[in-house]
Amino acid sequence: MNQPPATPESFSAQLTADPTWFPHKLEFASERMLLVKLAADDYARASFLDDRIVTPQTQGSWVSFDQVTAALTGVQPTNPLHFIFHAGHVGSTLLSRLLGEAGGVLAIREPLPLRSLAEAHDRLNEVDSLLSPTGFRAQLGEQMLLWSRGFADTRAVVVKATSSAARLAPDLLAQRQTARAIYLSLKLEPYLATLLAGENSPVDLRGFAGERMRRLGRMATPLQQPAHAMSLGELAAMAWVAEKLTQKRLTQSAGARVLELDFDVLLGGIEGALREVCAHFNLTAPEGYFSQVSASPLLARYAKAPEHPYSPRDRAEILASARTTMAGEIRKGLSWAENTARQSNEVAAILSG
Repeated sequence: MNQPPATPESFSAQLTADPTWFPHKLEFASERMLLVKLAADDYARASFLDDRIVTPQTQGSWVSFDQVTAALTGVQPTNPLHFIFHAGHVGSTLLSRLLGEAGGVLAIREPLPLRSLAEAHDRLNEVDSLLSPTGFRAQLGEQMLLWSRGFADTRAVVVKATSSAARLAPDLLAQRQTARAIYLSLKLEPYLATLLAGENSPVDLRGFAGERMRRLGRMATPLQQPAHAMSLGELAAMAWVAEKLTQKRLTQSAGARVLELDFDVLLGGIEGALREVCAHFNLTAPEGYFSQVSASPLLARYAKAPEHPYSPRDRAEILASARTTMAGEIRKGLSWAENTARQSNEVAAILSG
């Protein structure tokens, strides 16, 4: 692997010059960060900036937290930094790719350190936390500083968070008062159909169940039913409730800095939605970008895997099929949400909203 420059001065110069050295991974136990080398095309291609970007040809190096802190001391943000938060499977990757075509936007999709920091934040008040609240804020600030770097043509950076990392949104927006956010979601029934149509849904729903249950316990009525006793439809409904409550908490604290978007509404009027998003982020784009966006090839491909065809019509057909084959689980999910709403005013409010 290539090493960053050995001297502190040359390391700082390279780290802060542009996003070529990407902060790929954090290790709190060893207090070090993995930097990997990415070109602008690598950012554009990657659906996820997680371990899937690492190949035998990837160049990178582990550096200590102290080295990074020293390199960033006194450095100011290079570009405006904004965020896309979402409930998962609601078009966030598509929106990120479309914004990447607006001109001058560096789209960063699902950086691993954001997940690590979300998990660390959950444990800040525990005796086994490896980060103090002050240390956590410092780590978060350094990542935001690194994300705000751009290439020569970059005018703004938009970070798309992993859905489960949206719980960190209030801390991210508090770190930088100029940052704004889009929050993508769906109504309950189409969300259930979307999740239950997915081939990997059982693994995803069970894998994230524990964190979502703990989050719900902090935000609303603690759940009495254990995850192992819940059906897939109930787990999907729990996912929706957890993410919608997270969204509601953010909009209550950040107000107009957050633009809420329903994915079905976005698909139904893509030009108007992109105009609204760009205005919210203060992005200027050529008029042709807006007038031609409905014909973008991105709308005919699966955003997370562009090699696969996937149009809004394909999506509608898949959801229609799921509403037939998974009708029983969808009913269980709707019933679970209704029962939970009877125990929590907050859940009742998002269900009726």
